[in-house]
Amino acid sequence: MTVREVTLDLLRSLGMTTVFGNPGSTELPLLSSLPADFRYILGLQEAVVVGMADGYAQATGRAAFVNLHSAAGLGNALGNIYTAFENQTPLVITAGQQSRALQPHYPYLYAPDAAQFPRPWVKWSCEPARGEDVPAALERAWHIAMQRPCGPTFVSIPMDDWKAPAAGRPARAAAFDYGPDTASLTRIAAALNRSQRPVLVVGPAVDRDDMWAETVALAERARAAVWASPVSPRASFPEEHPLFAGFLPPAPGPLADILDQHDFVLVLGAPVFTYHVPGEVRTDSTRLHLITDDQAGAARAPVAVTVLSSIRLALPLLLELTLPVDRVTPAARPQPAPPRATDPIAAELVMATLRKVLPDNGVIVEEAPSHRKAMRDYLPIRQRGGFHDGASGGLGFAMPAAVGMALAGSERPIVCLIGDGSAMYSIQALWTAAQLGLRVTFLVLNNQSYAVMKALAVVLRTPNPAGVELPGLDFVTIARGMGCPADRVAQSSGLEAAITLALSAEGPFLLEIAVDPSFGIPYGLQI
Repeated sequence: MTVREVTLDLLRSLGMTTVFGNPGSTELPLLSSLPADFRYILGLQEAVVVGMADGYAQATGRAAFVNLHSAAGLGNALGNIYTAFENQTPLVITAGQQSRALQPHYPYLYAPDAAQFPRPWVKWSCEPARGEDVPAALERAWHIAMQRPCGPTFVSIPMDDWKAPAAGRPARAAAFDYGPDTASLTRIAAALNRSQRPVLVVGPAVDRDDMWAETVALAERARAAVWASPVSPRASFPEEHPLFAGFLPPAPGPLADILDQHDFVLVLGAPVFTYHVPGEVRTDSTRLHLITDDQAGAARAPVAVTVLSSIRLALPLLLELTLPVDRVTPAARPQPAPPRATDPIAAELVMATLRKVLPDNGVIVEEAPSHRKAMRDYLPIRQRGGFHDGASGGLGFAMPAAVGMALAGSERPIVCLIGDGSAMYSIQALWTAAQLGLRVTFLVLNNQSYAVMKALAVVLRTPNPAGVELPGLDFVTIARGMGCPADRVAQSSGLEAAITLALSAEGPFLLEIAVDPSFGIPYGLQI
């Protein structure tokens, strides 16, 4: 057998017969006459390829296989590789490499030190020493990608390796959950049971591990307020629940002011804490407790007790150890007033209208930082897996990720909610969605600027930033040019009908919404 034949068998056994790629000459030996049970998902730019694979892997819960072009192709993809790393998304990323015989001559398309290229934003990387070692490297890459915390791995493969002889290798079975230290978990339960004003801070691992119901049960038993961790890329608690207090700001001072009101803080599946703007970090480690599957995050967390475990295994045990205590139930957070129908259209009205017409099981893939506060106020997430965002803060994730989620075969309606500036980072994803007839609704909120930069300039007291205006973008023309049906709405009177029509499309549809160019302060930050 050849390396290619052994690798294809390995990919079958690992469930990676969907290949996300953008081909180049160094990848042709793998891609030539792919077997009928494989499908190749073409993206028109490498960042789009990785973003689609990220969304697909998040939707399936399994590592996705990515095939990129050597050197420049991998470089184009790095922004979304970084996002996949921060999202803790399992990916096995490969890139072609020039043939071994040519490498001493520094040939065209050669990547010197290829394994170092994507570091530190992959968990593991290598270029095998011999062609026959490629299948073993790919299997190792899969196991490491799937181990908690999950993340991308990388293998560089010289193009002549695919024809080298290799021995067949059955894939090894593996389980990737691990459970808590019971003594440490008991300490956390004891501290929770004797507290008077407990609070839970929920992070993305709660959603990844499908622990919404258990988290709700814990909050109700403990009568604890629940806050979402700062800039969490997932929703992990029903946002209309009376115990849901809101979203912690990624600012040290305001975050500490909130948590200082509680004598016990339990962080579930989130970093302690993610900040975006400067400020004095104030932490009372005696009150802070953490359950996480992220060893690096646990090592840097200033907490009294850390339990390393999957949330899936730790939370049911903690629930058994938690006693119902007669505490005052926290007051429900105040609800905002209904938005008014004004022209130009307010982002708040867009979110309220989408909430009205989108089914409860709808999935929001968001990259509209200018409008995140409006979304949080008027578009509460109601079900597990209902919200996805890029954890890195970099742009270019949402459009291809929404396409990847649709590829996974979900029956849930998928809405990519994106700003005009964000959309231009991976706009080529529309072509893949159109070619495959995928049912994704793209709502582009066009305020003709990077409005979040204007808002942050106010917070950081750096007035009049350059490079924040975006006039002249016509998303209807761009979408139609890629084969994706599109329309535009600029009057509030036509907003509900336009969104309803977009959601009813049998394939992809882009709706450009002209929104009010004024801006608010994001994330609940203070001026």
